[in-house]
Amino acid sequence: MMRYHDVNSRLEAHIHTLRTVIAGLMVLLLLLGYAWHAARSDIRIHIPPDLRSGAVVKADDIAPAHVYAFAAYIFQQLNHWDRDGETDYGQQIFRMAAYLTPDFREYLSNDLAIRGKRGELAGRVRSIQPVAGRGYEDRRVEVIDPHTWLVWLDFTIQETVRGMDVKQVHIRYPITVVRYDVDPELNPWGLALSGFAGDGPTRIQAHEQTAAADE
Repeated sequence: MMRYHDVNSRLEAHIHTLRTVIAGLMVLLLLLGYAWHAARSDIRIHIPPDLRSGAVVKADDIAPAHVYAFAAYIFQQLNHWDRDGETDYGQQIFRMAAYLTPDFREYLSNDLAIRGKRGELAGRVRSIQPVAGRGYEDRRVEVIDPHTWLVWLDFTIQETVRGMDVKQVHIRYPITVVRYDVDPELNPWGLALSGFAGDGPTRIQAHEQTAAADE
């Protein structure tokens, strides 16, 4: 009888241990389920343009080269008017809205209104491209803080009105770029143009253009 009682006690203790283990596993599963549900469904990775020497890439780590490429591409899109600046300028601002901060979008909209009232946009076609020899360099991107950069873009602006050449100038644009985590479907870069820095755009003088060609 005593032996039966000892066996029964051991079985009850074992069952109790199993129940404790099962309860712990249930709690762990619940925690894992919550962590899985709360985890990000996607991450943003910026791949370096030159991988010949390899690279260590971290999620949301943005290198200066990516910031420059973003600023150059978006700014070129804003200033590409292939039919009529009176309509193209506004359409480009609307199309690029997800890549512009609200303040810069308002600035561009005001610029559109002012130019329109002056009659500067009707029939105007604009193309924009980097000045030869003035592509990306480390010095063209200044890191202000982990979320802000200052980018210098040197572009050639060409404009025609009803087929007649009216402008061909080289302009330096100091543009501020900021992190801008909006809907990744609308803005996969996670960046936005925030406006012009300092004194704004300035014309590149002839001697600077010559120096660039000699570099």
